[in-house]
Amino acid sequence: MHKVLIPIDGSPESLAAVHHVLRLVGQGLRVRCVVVNVQESASLYELVTAHDPAVLQRVAEQAGRDLLKPAQQLLAAAGVACESEIVQTGEVAQALADAADRYSVDAIVMGAGASGLGDRVLGSVSLDLVRTAPMPVTVVRAVAG
Repeated sequence: MHKVLIPIDGSPESLAAVHHVLRLVGQGLRVRCVVVNVQESASLYELVTAHDPAVLQRVAEQAGRDLLKPAQQLLAAAGVACESEIVQTGEVAQALADAADRYSVDAIVMGAGASGLGDRVLGSVSLDLVRTAPMPVTVVRAVAG
């Protein structure tokens, strides 16, 4: 059985990665999945206005849970075992590489542009992982229409 990490940022591209894994499952691949959401570190403005870092942490945790939920539901409906993690950090690619190592995954399947930064840095995290990850990285594009 293979273990696959799927970064989830709430984008159509990240859900396309989930659908890609489910197509492989439909073709007979046996997998366990790890879905990971990386929350960016709080901005200086957020730190100053919140007055309580614990509040910011709880908000980020809830946002991560909300973003992971559709992927978890798709995988559960297909009977695919799934672990999940929400990481709070400033460096998305490194956080994903660390999670891949921590969970001893065999592969990463991610959406093109599933960077956690939206359209501002389209594909930079995907590119970083393709270049540096010690395991295969599959980059999936969302189908238009």
